[in-house]
Amino acid sequence: MSSGLCAVIVVMGVAFGLWLVSHMMETLRPIPKAPGTLRWAPQIPVNYVEVSGNKLRFIKSGTGPVVVLLHTLRTQLDLFEKVVPDLAKHFTVYALDYPGHGYSDIPEARYDAAFFTEAVEGFLEKLNLRDITLAGVSIGGTISLIVAARRNPRVARVVAINPYDYAQGRGMARSSLLGWMITYASLIPVIGETVMRLRNFIIMRAVLRGGVADAKSISPALMGEMYRVGNRPRHYQAFISLLRNAGSWETATKDYGRITVPVLLIWGDQDWARPSERERTRSLIPGVVTETIGSGGHFLSLDRPQELQQLIIRFAGA
Repeated sequence: MSSGLCAVIVVMGVAFGLWLVSHMMETLRPIPKAPGTLRWAPQIPVNYVEVSGNKLRFIKSGTGPVVVLLHTLRTQLDLFEKVVPDLAKHFTVYALDYPGHGYSDIPEARYDAAFFTEAVEGFLEKLNLRDITLAGVSIGGTISLIVAARRNPRVARVVAINPYDYAQGRGMARSSLLGWMITYASLIPVIGETVMRLRNFIIMRAVLRGGVADAKSISPALMGEMYRVGNRPRHYQAFISLLRNAGSWETATKDYGRITVPVLLIWGDQDWARPSERERTRSLIPGVVTETIGSGGHFLSLDRPQELQQLIIRFAGA
């Protein structure tokens, strides 16, 4: 037997072993139980609503004009733990988990921009929310802009925070070396699934810390919670689908020119988007107002919560 053939056999054997181990690890992962209260605000009720056959987790707090907060990819409504309490002093604040995220249902679906946009619009309709300020981070910011471009009559204004509509939706690759590896490995059939099943806390922590200017902005409690949520059955498959359909976020920018409601575009000065990409987004939105927050990364609600909520309060006219 030639040395080349031996090498091929060894590589195939290692690959099969990793594939097998990944399935064993996924089977043995403890399935988290949905908490009945919020760790950071136990007084805020945790609710569920059915939208298009899927049960979505959401919260409601405060009184006044309605603000709906939309989180990033791979996170959940708890991303807003630092801003909900203060915003609720001025607004009726809603925040939800998208399908396939947090403790919402995880359907088999194509997790592209249209899927998430329809889920959010269904949520607004099901709760009959009107005169809304949609305020979203990352894909949440892009969803908000898409909903406005569709001229949904329930939306009065938009706050798009670090919208994720550039680089064919692969901005996460800029978070860290591990983020780059996960982003591109996920595009390869079998290998992507194997890598995701082998995920661990260290990998997830590196990717999420790459989204903030200061690593201390993400508390260990929040980091642990988001890691545990990722152990839910089919959660990693939904995430892979999102990454494989990530190009749909940039494609959606073609409709930004149809937006007629006021838009506030907020960037963290250390966001993953490059200056040319930020300028492209800005140029596509009619009449947009732009702000940049210093010492802020992709997850501005964690990095610079005070500055972010002040801009939202001023723009939404509370």
